[in-house]
Parts: sequence; C-alpha cells; structure tokens
Amino acid sequence: MRASIRGRRLLLASAAALTGALVLAGCSAGSAPAAEFDPDAEVELDFAFWGNDDRADRYNQLIEAFNEEHPNITVNVTFTDFPSYWEKRATEAASGGLPDVFQFSDSYLRQYAESGHLLDLAEVSDHIDFSTFEDALLGTGRLNDVQYSLPTGYSMWANFVNDDLLAQYGIEAPEGGSDPAELDEWMASVTEASGGEVYGGTDYTQRIQGFELVLRAEGKNLYTDDGELGFSKDELRDYWSSGDALRDGVTVPQQRLEEISPKSGLGAQLTASEMSWSNFLGGYLADSGAKSMSIVAPPTAVEGSKDLYQQGGLQVAIAPNTEHPEAAAMFLDFVVNSEDAGRIFGTTLGFPASSSKLAGTTLEGVDKQVADYIESVSDRVGEAPPVPVVGYGSLEQKFWDLGRELGLGTTTVDEAVEQFFAEADVILE
Repeated sequence: MRASIRGRRLLLASAAALTGALVLAGCSAGSAPAAEFDPDAEVELDFAFWGNDDRADRYNQLIEAFNEEHPNITVNVTFTDFPSYWEKRATEAASGGLPDVFQFSDSYLRQYAESGHLLDLAEVSDHIDFSTFEDALLGTGRLNDVQYSLPTGYSMWANFVNDDLLAQYGIEAPEGGSDPAELDEWMASVTEASGGEVYGGTDYTQRIQGFELVLRAEGKNLYTDDGELGFSKDELRDYWSSGDALRDGVTVPQQRLEEISPKSGLGAQLTASEMSWSNFLGGYLADSGAKSMSIVAPPTAVEGSKDLYQQGGLQVAIAPNTEHPEAAAMFLDFVVNSEDAGRIFGTTLGFPASSSKLAGTTLEGVDKQVADYIESVSDRVGEAPPVPVVGYGSLEQKFWDLGRELGLGTTTVDEAVEQFFAEADVILE
C-alpha cells in the first residue's frame, strides 16, 4: 500500500528539486543545513492532538502502520478536547516544552509562528513530500513564505438540506448557488408549508463564514495580509441588516435554539436546512436521524465569483524545540501523506488534502457524498484567504454571540456592530 521510505526518499529528493523547493524557496534560503540523521537510531516522539476516543483509536492504528516502516521510532500519544488542548499548548509554548509533533489549527498560525513556536518545515524538507498538495492548501499553513504546518484535510462551506422533511411537505430542495434572496424565499415557503412546525432554516447571518462569502464575492477577505480587518462597519451593518426579514418568523427562533443546545436546528429536525462546513454531514445525519440529507451550494452574492475556498483548518506542525526534527518530519509526513492515513481516517480529518492520502481513501456513503459536493462547486473555488489574524478564534465566537443576541432581540444591529469592532480593537491592538 505504501512504498518503502528509502525508495520514497529518492522520489522526495526529486520532488523537492522540482516543486517543493520552489514552494518553500522563500524560507529555504535562510535555513540551516539539515542535521546528520541516523535512520536506525532509537527515537521517542511526543505527539499531541485534540479529539475523542474514535480519533485516538485511528491514530493508534496509524502509528502501528508507521512503526512497520520505522520500528525504531516510538510515538507517545496524548489527547484532550479542543479548549483544553490549546490551554495546555499555551503553557508548553511559554516554557519551551511543546510536543515534538502536534495537531495544529490555521486559526493559531500567526500567533504561534510570529512568536517562534513552530519549526520551519524547509529545515526538514528532505523528509516531507510537499508536491502532493495544491498550492492553495499549502497556503493554509504558510506565513510570510515560510511553511509551518500542513493540512490533514479540508472542507467547503455548504448548505445541508433534510430530504425527509422536504418530502413530508412536498417541497423541492433549493437551487444551489442561487441569489441569497431566492434562498430566503425558499426558506419562507418551507416555514409556511409546515405551518411553523418546521422552519426553512437557521439565520445564516449569525455565522462569520456567511459574511466571509459575501466579502470574497466582492474580492475582499475578513482580514488582510497585514493582520487587520478587511471590512468596514458599514459592510458589517449591511450584512447583519440583511437578516432582519429572516429573523421575523422565517428562520427558527433563537430562543428555540437555546433550548435544544448543543444540538443545532437541523440536527433537532426543527429546520429543513442549515449552512456549515462540508465535513458536518455525518454529524447532521447522526443527530437528526434523517435517512437522507442533501448538500447544495450556498447562495452567492455575485454570480460567477470565486467566493468559496478549501478550508484546511486541521493541520500538523513540529515544535522547534524537538530533539529529533527528522524523525518528527517523517511522522508528520506519514500523517498527512500516507495512503495508510487515507485508509484509516477516511474523511474524518476533513477531505484528504494530499493526493497520496486521497489515493488510500475509499470514498463511499457519506464520504462519497461530500466528495461529489466538493467536485460540484470546484469552479467556484478561489485562493485561500490570508492567514487569520491573532485572536481570530475569539472574533469568530464574538460574531456568533452577537448574531445570537440579534436573534433574541437583546441588541440592535448598530449596537452589535459597535461591540464587534470594540472587541476587534482590543484583540488586534
């Protein structure tokens, strides 16, 4: 299933000469020469990730496959939930004790890279194949022309539709990629047909990703390359105001969503549609118990625009304090590139970002449905957005919290805009 690592190194050397070196040229020029590496030396690596028991089981299987090629490299694993994970990494970063290899998020790229807590992967490029990634996906782990991390997979923003509920009320699925007003009309028709038992959807103006699509359709982004916001108060005010009609009896009331949390409206069968990342399909099916759920393209503010992008949020990085950078690089490469990773993880870490991992993935059922959706919107995919600003995770949550307050009627659009920019001023200062 996988070529021997020694044979593969020859391929990597060629690939590095032809493509990887070009990709990383900006950072290779100033990198120190690779240290001498003994491939038979006994090595221990610490690897940390966030996730659950299912993910831990899959990583254990992957490490077993890795050890078939590298029996001399022991990988010690620790994992926790997402919030605790970043609290622990922050403590380790402060003391210079980050694990050798660790699951990473592009939301923290600027924060960790600018403070020197990530290894420049150019320093270990002989042991990582970069040629299997599209440049747009490489860009999700790159800052100032330095490649700091690599994505395990990617997702696309999507609109999920509960086919069972639509069949119950005799309504066709909405047309993908329509004008936002057409989707609003469709949601109103669902709410009316059900007599309010089922709502057409959830107020999509609550999510920053919906706003991001509007900005990208106009050639902008949420933030700039310099780490500043990429939009004005007026643009945010217009976007939140566009949801006024939805919040007036068309979409599910926010109070009902508060009552069923942590389930979503779609997961609780209160709504017939909801927008989120494409890898949520399995979760929606499990939560709702629906027999069938479709994925259609989200509305677009400008027809023909490149507003979608490959969101490669879940990444893998190496700590600069590692005593075994080459072994760490080989393990990172195995996680993001091996066919074994594709076979073991499928699309649970996102749709495989590298062609070599994808080659090992069997696409069937939910995975096949996600793959078909991604293919269907390929002509709408643009370049990756700039690296998130420091504190992007907090801004995303603030946007969502203010959207919920708009739904509850506890704030106005003008007040929400002022609160968001006040928060941004503090975070970006």
